[in-house]
Amino acid sequence: SDVEFFALNTDGQALSKSKVQNILQIGTNLTKGLGAGANPEIGKRAATEDRAKIEQLLEGAYMVFITAGMGGGTGTGGAPVVAEVAKEMGILTVAVVTKPFPFEGPRRMKAAEQGIDELTKYVDSIITVPNEKLLSVLGKGASLIDAFNAANDVLGNAVKGVSELITKPGLINVDFADVRAVMTDMGLAMMGMGEATGENRAREAAEAAISSPLLEDINLDGAKGVIVNI
Repeated sequence: SDVEFFALNTDGQALSKSKVQNILQIGTNLTKGLGAGANPEIGKRAATEDRAKIEQLLEGAYMVFITAGMGGGTGTGGAPVVAEVAKEMGILTVAVVTKPFPFEGPRRMKAAEQGIDELTKYVDSIITVPNEKLLSVLGKGASLIDAFNAANDVLGNAVKGVSELITKPGLINVDFADVRAVMTDMGLAMMGMGEATGENRAREAAEAAISSPLLEDINLDGAKGVIVNI
């Protein structure tokens, strides 16, 4: 498929562990290759410093997904800069981001909320996954590593779910024009997946998809568009 992945970070060490082949270290003059120290302002300045390189990465793309864990420095401050560049280039831009776990503290949550507000200004659609919801799904015995791995899986599945609408044929075929029509300039979005077997499988799968416990509490009543893939 024509899907390419890029990892952006201020932290060179974190990038060296990335499984993604295409990496871009941002803000090296500013952070000297270290992280952003959980400071979104540093993340923003780092991304702005390498704005031209970000433009280069996005050249030729017709749809961009931005994923980040909000609340830290690079993701919170840098993601809106990437989104702004993509928007200026006329690319359909969808953000899929997580909100911090409650145990990460109120300061991180406040930073995340401010970052999401900033990101929302530039993206066409944004899907927010509150990590808090993962705790109820994982159960009390889950370790910290389990929790963060689950957060990554949810982000990955959300991006995969939307991108595969276009890249894989389904029973109801959806193409890029459909996705663009539903997601352009729409703001808040939600995504769910459901599976079922047996006599009422179609209804049960649909109900599971719209009541996913991992999604931000969004009421579908006000939705202006829906994309269904079977």
